[in-house]
Amino acid sequence: ISPRGRMHFTTVDYVIFALLLVASTGIGLFHAFSGGRQRTTQEFLMADRSMSCLPVSLSLLATFQSAVAILGAPSEVYTFGTQYWFLGCSYFLGLLIPAHVFIPVFYRLRLSSAYEYLELRFNKTVRICGTVTFIFQMVIYMGVVLYAPALALNALTCGGAVLAMGLVCTVYTALGGLKAVIWTDVFQTVVMFAGQLAVIVVGASQAGGMAEVWRKAVNGSRISGLDLDPDPLQRHTFWTLGVGGVFLMLALYGVNQAQVQRYLSSRTEREAVMSCYVVFPCQQIVLCLGCLMGLVMFARYGENSPLDKGYVKTNDQMVLYFVMDVFQDLPGLAGLFVACLFSGALSTISSAFNSLATVTMEDLIKPQFPNMTEAKATLLSKGLALVYGLVCLAMAYLASIMGSVLQAAFSIFGMVGGPLLGLFCLGMFFPWANPTGAVVGLVAGLAMAFWIGIGSFVMRMSGPELNTTALTRQADAAGQYRSSDGSDIWSSPSLQTDGCGGPMKEKDLTPGTVFPVLGWLLFFLPERYREKLCCVTPLSTPPKVGSHSHCWGFSQFVYPNLSVQ
Repeated sequence: ISPRGRMHFTTVDYVIFALLLVASTGIGLFHAFSGGRQRTTQEFLMADRSMSCLPVSLSLLATFQSAVAILGAPSEVYTFGTQYWFLGCSYFLGLLIPAHVFIPVFYRLRLSSAYEYLELRFNKTVRICGTVTFIFQMVIYMGVVLYAPALALNALTCGGAVLAMGLVCTVYTALGGLKAVIWTDVFQTVVMFAGQLAVIVVGASQAGGMAEVWRKAVNGSRISGLDLDPDPLQRHTFWTLGVGGVFLMLALYGVNQAQVQRYLSSRTEREAVMSCYVVFPCQQIVLCLGCLMGLVMFARYGENSPLDKGYVKTNDQMVLYFVMDVFQDLPGLAGLFVACLFSGALSTISSAFNSLATVTMEDLIKPQFPNMTEAKATLLSKGLALVYGLVCLAMAYLASIMGSVLQAAFSIFGMVGGPLLGLFCLGMFFPWANPTGAVVGLVAGLAMAFWIGIGSFVMRMSGPELNTTALTRQADAAGQYRSSDGSDIWSSPSLQTDGCGGPMKEKDLTPGTVFPVLGWLLFFLPERYREKLCCVTPLSTPPKVGSHSHCWGFSQFVYPNLSVQ
């Protein structure tokens, strides 16, 4: 998509793009034939729980930094200004809460699948409901993520690009396991940073420097201040981004299997917590790079958008047009940015393959075949990763022929993420919630989220057709926390326990599955009432060994070396 309307790649560009695929495959093959050679499910699915902080944190960052976000954020800022940057305000609580609430609970229970927690806290039915919901969410989303960069590059051979990327990702995920996925994420994160930084540096230089870029952005009213408008129907405000974004971050970094699996692959709980802290500045850098690229685009084109001029058909392609325009006399750099796009897609779908294989194996197959040998379980896990790779290719093909359904597919990821977050929060923070109420709450949350999401989609489609970048902004930045808000209402303990079998008793709770936040929030109540609410949190003395109240679970946070006999 050059200034003359054609995509022009030099040989150097193709070589750089090919090197990305070769290097990713090489990392997978290396881990397939080194170390334990992926002979156990612990090594294949959990990287032998041996990963250090830095690769885990970069993998956490890369998992949801897809090509969709790389293309969408600059277009958002170019069109509407920097208000989108306030999403970064949500990162603090959105990562602090997982670090000190979700990670300690999951890590100390020694889980492989996040949905094992649901069986420990509730029962097997709730676990299966959560697993099936997650599989539905990820199968749809990963196909669209795979197709998105090729959609933006539709002047190239879309089918060939999708096929090559899907096959490479399937190979290194199925052969190298989680360890290969994490280390390829590290490599692909570096490529993503390099591609975005190259565009910003060269683009700003051609525009007269960053001072000139800033001056034009100010004059063009693209620098946004703090908008405290409480109206939830406004496009972006501090409340919808900075506060609502916390729910987005909790859904992604708190309970999503792809992220939880990385925490659990860490060598120690401390390294898992530190990986969350390292992600925080990295996320801010990623957000700033996206905003800066949008400002540089505005400095170059002003109000004369390439989309308005008819040079491109969608906002997604506008970013590619800008890149080809900036790099038209610099062979290789356009290939670097395309490699950046495909790195985002590879890191996301490889994480999806691995997490889907894990939950299918741990939640659906192993419980049915408890006597399965380790060798068979490992082979089946690799086969599942391969099968999900082929399913992803099929979903990408469907996405390529179904047009506007792309918008619905992205929105589904957000609509499902909120109710799942509500389900985990219900179990972790409300000791009296019971299994029947949990299922009712999940179904009600999904129904409400789909009612709002699909209704909104139908209304949008009744007007002028929107492009996939608008979809990106609404699904990736807003869809999840809006559905999370809705799901929290429908997952409230009052709805889920009234008339659903009554509250659970302390003796029925599995130790370590409840984080006693209510004990802190309701400190002012007399102890007898706090006992009825199951939120007594003795901090001064160790619990009696053998106690099975949830308070034992909290004491594990204070006395981690205790064990129940």
